[in-house]
Amino acid sequence: MADSKSPRGQFAARKLRRNRSGSRWSERSYLIRELNLKEKFDPLMGSPQARGIVLEKVGVESRQPNSAVRKCVRVQLIKNGKQVTAFLPGDGSLNYVDEHDEVIIEGIGGTLGRSMGDLPGVRYKVTKVNGVPLNLLITGKKQKPVR
Repeated sequence: MADSKSPRGQFAARKLRRNRSGSRWSERSYLIRELNLKEKFDPLMGSPQARGIVLEKVGVESRQPNSAVRKCVRVQLIKNGKQVTAFLPGDGSLNYVDEHDEVIIEGIGGTLGRSMGDLPGVRYKVTKVNGVPLNLLITGKKQKPVR
C-alpha cells in the first residue's frame, strides 16, 4: 500500500474535515455561495427574473468572426434602479418593444451567468413585454396591450 500524507484511521475524521473545508475556498462556486456574492453584485439580486422599464433601443455589434448588429434594449430595473442591457430574441422583435414599456428580463443562459455567444456584455434577454410573452407577439397570436 502506498504511503499517503493524509491522516488515516479511526479518529481521523475531524482532521480530514478541517483540511477539506480549508481547501474549498479555492473553488469558485463555493466562494460565491458562501460570501453571498450573487445577492450582493448581481443586478437581479439572485432572482431568476426581474421587471424593468425600457429606456432606449440599442444595437450591439456581435463579436468576431460574426458580423451583425444584434437588437437589444437598455432596461432600468424597478427593484433597485440598476441599468442593464437585454437582448431581444426573435426576428423583428424590436418592432414590438417601445420606450417606456414594461419588460420582464431573465438570464440569457451563458456559463456561470455570463454573456452568451457573440454578444459582448449582454447577460439578459427579454421574455415579456407589458405582460405578454414576446414569442406570442412575434408569431402574431397576441397583441400588445395599449397602456
